[in-house]
Amino acid sequence: GMTVLLFFFGGAFLFVLSGQCQGSTVLETGRQVVVAVAVTASHKAKNAVSGKQAPSEAMNPALNGSDYRGAQRRTRTGRICQEWDTQESMPGYNSTYYPSSGLMEGMCRNPYNLTTDANNAKTIWCVTSNMNLPWEECIPIGVIQPNCAHGYEIGGQSMRDALFYMSFVVWALGLIWIIVICCFVSRIRLAIALNKVAAVFLASNPTILLVPIVQGIVSTVWILIWFFGVSFLLSQVPANYTPQGYFATYAEAHGTSGSCAFWEFGDKCNGTPGVCTDKWPTGFVWKDSNCLIEDGVAKCYRCAPPRYVLDWRFAVSFFVFLWNNAFNVALGQILIAMAVSIWFFSKEKGSVSTVGKAVKTVFRYHVGSVAFGSFIVAVIQFIRYLMKYLEKQASAQKNRVMVLVFKVVGCIIWCFEKCVKFLNKNAYIQIALNGTPFCTSAKKAFFLVLRNMLRFASVVALSAAVNVIGFISIMVGTTVIGYFLVRAMHDDVNPVIPCVSYLVMSYIVAKLFMNVFGLAVDTSLQCFLACEEMGGCVDFIPGVLAKWVKVHVEKDSE
Repeated sequence: GMTVLLFFFGGAFLFVLSGQCQGSTVLETGRQVVVAVAVTASHKAKNAVSGKQAPSEAMNPALNGSDYRGAQRRTRTGRICQEWDTQESMPGYNSTYYPSSGLMEGMCRNPYNLTTDANNAKTIWCVTSNMNLPWEECIPIGVIQPNCAHGYEIGGQSMRDALFYMSFVVWALGLIWIIVICCFVSRIRLAIALNKVAAVFLASNPTILLVPIVQGIVSTVWILIWFFGVSFLLSQVPANYTPQGYFATYAEAHGTSGSCAFWEFGDKCNGTPGVCTDKWPTGFVWKDSNCLIEDGVAKCYRCAPPRYVLDWRFAVSFFVFLWNNAFNVALGQILIAMAVSIWFFSKEKGSVSTVGKAVKTVFRYHVGSVAFGSFIVAVIQFIRYLMKYLEKQASAQKNRVMVLVFKVVGCIIWCFEKCVKFLNKNAYIQIALNGTPFCTSAKKAFFLVLRNMLRFASVVALSAAVNVIGFISIMVGTTVIGYFLVRAMHDDVNPVIPCVSYLVMSYIVAKLFMNVFGLAVDTSLQCFLACEEMGGCVDFIPGVLAKWVKVHVEKDSE
């Protein structure tokens, strides 16, 4: 429902902006558009029911609407017009004084006598019943965005056209979204039920939130230790890393850059690498006051080594860093998946904590699977960073083509890494469910996702929306409460710094909680699918999911 409203109001906002007149606010223009649409729709519907021929709404702009004889009875803001011959707010305007202006009933007009009136209105208008606003301008029926006589808030016509057409694109996407919701309503309800199951699990096992906290502490300690060790390796720059000689020109030492645009290629675009900067990490060039004279040529430019260097020792250390980080993440995933699986298939939910049992099971039987899965992720990440390293080397060599090639390859590897991480996460859930080795579990997870692609897609989409709502609720709620507490306890203190600290802390808390919640949803989905495929889970499945399993069992029995 919220997403549909976002599409509707997003398109309406763009539509209003495309026709906003200068000097009017978005709300005023929006109200005018709503009134115009409502009046037009009502007028069309009445004419269709009665079968009457509607009068023409044509109006000559050159005559300022004095020739208008349409049926508009409401002002721009929706106020009802009074009848010209009975209104008392402006007694000089009636059919007696203006017999040729068509002042019939309460229609919008622009009465004007060329021989007696010195001034006239710029468009059609009518008398209202509001004492503070005795008259107001009108818009002909069917005109949703009238021309702005004094200009538009957005000056460029192309920009207004872009906003106008973009509004219809947003509305079209909203319509497609409504069709998708109607077609997949059962799967969306299942996704909602799975989110409820995850919420019940977290309420029954709040100690599971300690898992990401311990992960964070361990990861922070490990990163600090690794950073301290790798700093020593990075600083070991060999003495011969850069040439020790003298060079005659700065261009020879530092190199030259190509003058082409980013879409142009060729030898002229590559530039020339310098002898001091032909590899990455690059050093820098400095000018020595004691120049070397050779064959009458002064050579004053010299090379300085960089502050750090990357060699095979750093590569080994970096791979260990990636493997440890991937192992830490994978261990948290399988612990949460194991806890959810034990809770899901237990008859007495909530009576016994499943976190302790999950920790014992994982560390006793499945550490090898976690290490192997994280090793695969670490290898892929290492290759991706290797592409970045080669990209830097190609950049130092002024080879723009190879820079682009390594960028593209790195992007492809990044996409592949995301797929492997998704498969690994589901493999760990299969390990928690079946106790099978990693490769077997990864194969089962792959075909499980393949068989239930639409269900996984709906759960992922809804979980993403819940994740965003959860983040916003936690962060905004914590910050607002913190603000009022600060103002209540210390009204003389500027609340900006405390509120910023509350925002940062609430982000960390939201990240920890929503990550656990998301993994609980994914595990609940696979537990449900296992029950659906095996049958016989009605006795201990959570009540929210019982009807889906029951329907599947009844279909199988038929």
